[in-house]
Amino acid sequence: MNSFHLYDLGKIEYSVAFSHQKQFIEQRHPDTVDEVWYMEHPPVYTLGLSGKTEHILDAGNIPLVQTDRGGQITYHGPGQLVVYPLLDLKRRNISVKNYVHLLEQAIMEMLNKFEISAQRIPGAPGVYVDKRKIAALGIRIRKGYCYHGISLNVDMDLSPYRGINPCGYKDMAVTQLKDLGVDTNISGIMPVLATALANHLGYEKYIPVDIATVGKKVI
Repeated sequence: MNSFHLYDLGKIEYSVAFSHQKQFIEQRHPDTVDEVWYMEHPPVYTLGLSGKTEHILDAGNIPLVQTDRGGQITYHGPGQLVVYPLLDLKRRNISVKNYVHLLEQAIMEMLNKFEISAQRIPGAPGVYVDKRKIAALGIRIRKGYCYHGISLNVDMDLSPYRGINPCGYKDMAVTQLKDLGVDTNISGIMPVLATALANHLGYEKYIPVDIATVGKKVI
């Protein structure tokens, strides 16, 4: 069992994806095949377990959802790639700290394929280009199983980030692939990122699954 199944869930509400992740975690067992879901969300701010409402500057008409991932507040919206790895970290012998490191490495490898040099910032999880955040991380581990994951800015309206202190950092600048000269969309990005995730997380391959043929997941 050295592969993961990759599902394109399209555009769905954050709360729906959140509910289905928790359901998947509750129902999985030691032999369950790992899955990676990717999607876009309608505009939403999400607040992590340690999130402080003081980092909400002006939410306007964008809804706020309290969630159970780690971290502070972030924004999701159309044109942003959201990736939820649903993995058995215990089975793969990956620690929480190393998992975060490997996710960052995979994102940086993917960006490098598009000739973008990215970095970490100590003490501020995520991936940055010239000190501007391009990818955020937020995870939760239960019984050795992970959920939540990655958001990568591809081609979106970045103005809602001005309504918050992104990830709890005042004046945190953000960027996206479009502004870095990458003319592609989520469908063009995800295969590159999925390959990088497989490489860094120790899978031999990933297997794309047509959601229409399996009759499950999110409506």
